[in-house]
Amino acid sequence: MKNLTINHRTVEGYDVLDLAGELDAHTASELEHTLKKLIDKKRHRIIVNCSDLDYIASAGLGVFMAYIEDVRALGGDIKLSDMNAKVYDVFDLLGFPALYDIVDYEREAMQKFKADENK
Repeated sequence: MKNLTINHRTVEGYDVLDLAGELDAHTASELEHTLKKLIDKKRHRIIVNCSDLDYIASAGLGVFMAYIEDVRALGGDIKLSDMNAKVYDVFDLLGFPALYDIVDYEREAMQKFKADENK
């Protein structure tokens, strides 16, 4: 069984979570814990970099669904970047592109945040 690694870094005031490995029923709680910690600290400009994410299951998608409302209620968002085609297909199948900003590159997610803030 593959594990999930979550690396948290701050870039230009944004919280970037680098996900590596597999996000499934066994590892979803790790992402939940990380997102909850950020929300508790009122950190709500979150970019999830999926460049090293090999697999996502519905339990992983559920974590994003569970926290997006909290993050948006704080005036923030969760933007997803750098997905491989296989991972993107899972998000796409469940209609996520209509609900989330899914961009090709982390830098693009930052630009979208900046554009949102300047509206």
